[in-house]
Amino acid sequence: MNLFADEGVDRPIADALRDAGYRVWYVAEMSPSLSDEEALAAARRADALLLTADKDFGALVFRLQRLTRGVILIRLAGMPLGEKARRVVWAIQVYGPQMQGSFTVITPKTVRIRPLEDWTSGGAAP
Repeated sequence: MNLFADEGVDRPIADALRDAGYRVWYVAEMSPSLSDEEALAAARRADALLLTADKDFGALVFRLQRLTRGVILIRLAGMPLGEKARRVVWAIQVYGPQMQGSFTVITPKTVRIRPLEDWTSGGAAP
């Protein structure tokens, strides 16, 4: 699975995903000033799920209906970095196939996965 990590994603998360065998493009290493629109387009071109801590991507995907392979929103504020990285790697290892074509939110206690087609067919965003 290919992942495109927005610059707001903590480096230990990108490193842990690489250590687990995932291909990760990390904006902070490539082009730190990349806009959200550009990051989403780059993830799409790379056939990668967008990994982010920025809720603004929800607006791009749902309100503006930008195409995406999938978005994984990390909501783990206050958690130690190593624990965050382990939680994200675990969630992707367990739920990775379901995350494709979906908007996923990883929290300390849950992993919520909603297929993007649910919203484009009239369903409500989370």
